[in-house]
Amino acid sequence: MQTIPTFLLGTAIVTGVSFCQAQNKKTSIAEKQSTSYTEKSNNALTAYLPFNDNTDFDNAQKGLIATLPSGEIKDSEGNISYSVKAFDFLKSDAPTTANPSLWRQSRLNAVSGLFKVTDNIYQIRGFDLANMTLVKGKTGWIVIDPLTVQETALAGMELVKKHIGDFPVKAVLLTHSHIDHFGGMRAFINEKDIQSGAIKVYAPEGFFEHSISENVMGGNAMSRRAAYMYGNLLPKSAVGSLGSGLGTTTAKGSTGILEPTDIISKQDGETKIIDGVKIEFIYTPESEAPAEMMFYFPEFKAFCQAENISHTLHNLYTLRGAQVRNGLKWSSYIDKSIQKFGDQVEVSFGSHHWPVWGNDNIIKFWENQRDMYRFIHDQTLRLANQGYTPTEIAEILTLPDELNKQFYNRGYYGSVSHDVKAQYQLYFGWFDGNPSNLNPLPPSEAGAKYVEFMGGAENVLKQAKKSYDKGEYRWVAEVLKHLVFADSKNQEAKNLLADSYEQLGYMSESGPWRNFYLTGASELRNGKKNISRGGTTSKDMISGMSSELFFDYLAMRYKGTDYFKDQFNFNILLTDRNEKVGLIVKNGMVTPRIGTFLKNNITATISVSRNDLAILTAGNNSKVNEYIKNGKIKIEGNADAFNQFIQHIDNFDPWFNIVEP
Repeated sequence: MQTIPTFLLGTAIVTGVSFCQAQNKKTSIAEKQSTSYTEKSNNALTAYLPFNDNTDFDNAQKGLIATLPSGEIKDSEGNISYSVKAFDFLKSDAPTTANPSLWRQSRLNAVSGLFKVTDNIYQIRGFDLANMTLVKGKTGWIVIDPLTVQETALAGMELVKKHIGDFPVKAVLLTHSHIDHFGGMRAFINEKDIQSGAIKVYAPEGFFEHSISENVMGGNAMSRRAAYMYGNLLPKSAVGSLGSGLGTTTAKGSTGILEPTDIISKQDGETKIIDGVKIEFIYTPESEAPAEMMFYFPEFKAFCQAENISHTLHNLYTLRGAQVRNGLKWSSYIDKSIQKFGDQVEVSFGSHHWPVWGNDNIIKFWENQRDMYRFIHDQTLRLANQGYTPTEIAEILTLPDELNKQFYNRGYYGSVSHDVKAQYQLYFGWFDGNPSNLNPLPPSEAGAKYVEFMGGAENVLKQAKKSYDKGEYRWVAEVLKHLVFADSKNQEAKNLLADSYEQLGYMSESGPWRNFYLTGASELRNGKKNISRGGTTSKDMISGMSSELFFDYLAMRYKGTDYFKDQFNFNILLTDRNEKVGLIVKNGMVTPRIGTFLKNNITATISVSRNDLAILTAGNNSKVNEYIKNGKIKIEGNADAFNQFIQHIDNFDPWFNIVEP
């Protein structure tokens, strides 16, 4: 199949640049040391948190059976899919260029191998961003969340075969609709397995649709921002990316998706017997993912918390961009788990991080996570109703010490600051009510005005340097962004702005915040690195798109602002699906009608496979005539009009500017 570049992401995790590409690409980031102000900030956190508590390190190592001798996972052609060795630098004590709490979390995330969780339950951890869990059934394995790519899933299974036993896979459980939890499923299962009933796939209601659609409409922007969020362009080092806080990073390789055979949809709970193992499910939509589920194994007294309970404050809004999440619902699902299973559970394991053992420890863990999300939700709403803006609330609100001093509640992935703003947005949207923010100037125009008001570029730089020397990095960033947007050729301004971002990154406890700051600093100093995008699409993803989603995505990309005078009526027969589609092109927009042809004033009728149409509209617009000649497209009527329509389908620059105009 011909690759369709940047067609969709289909996930909240996969980014445009692979882990290995970033590792193999030399980065010219200027490595500057931390300042005394940064060190003071990091030292204060060291004094505040209970760093002498080694429980997490004990738990992260508990049950270790084996790991990779080579420290590398390679694909069939010998390319590195994932490198455990890349994170060896974390074995030392925290340097001054890293937040000590994030460094601690990153060390824990880098612990890798095959682990025994409890009788009949094992985990592969540290081979990818997420965990893969294996539960021994009566006749084979129940696999939970088979990682991002087939290569890492297979490497994990090889360890299992070697040290536990070679048993067939009988079922796959997909906790939610993010690709690091399903992308590697073809390592164990294919269409024949499903059709024959040899292997069943269980997933929450809406899984398949959300897995494919979540990033399609905004996929290009999400992918560019995700490269910042996950530090894909940064070296893995003490002055680069330490990981994501949620885990290390995603692997590179082959991704896929298959439609589930069995759907979990009852929020009150439902019970299934899978390969002789009783499993009690809870459906948890609109929590960490639009489609998600948690479940309990009563025979083993073990609970799979999916990604709703983790050793971090999670995202109520993800910085790559996505719909915000509801902290109230998230909290309620955790409380429901406490009510249903709290008096039984003895081990709690998740899709990321390490398990917790012992009923008392688990209940404290669950209750504190429940209270954290509810606190952020409720207190944001309370302060908003007192008239505070999202920026003000984010500056005011801190968790109570009982919650704040728990390492598993620290903001390694989410943060109180941007989670507060997420809950504000959930209820009130982007506008804070202040008229001055109703129609602000765009960044470049505002930047020029700011610089003029502040006495010109030379004076702005002079004052910014004074503020930098005082350790006022947030203020320096606020001021110099205006100068950079007013004059993007002013390298002195970009360098000082980069310096402030760098120190803010060194202080950041959130992995994504650190990655954002340090990636911004690198691009300001060195320019963008337009590394080729890797595996951002697959045959499964494209095939799995509904025709509604496919044509809505096509319509969104029509250059209606430039070509609003076009008026066409097209009938399209998708030959590989025997499906009719009508397209009305009028007033600068495209209206698809799926399943029917238009009846009047038909400009042209087009017969084409959906795959070929996808290729034509993904950067190959010039091939219409070629496809007509070789018979891939048949057109009755005005072929030039259809060609003109195809030429007006927009394709996006995957490397648009972020820190510069």
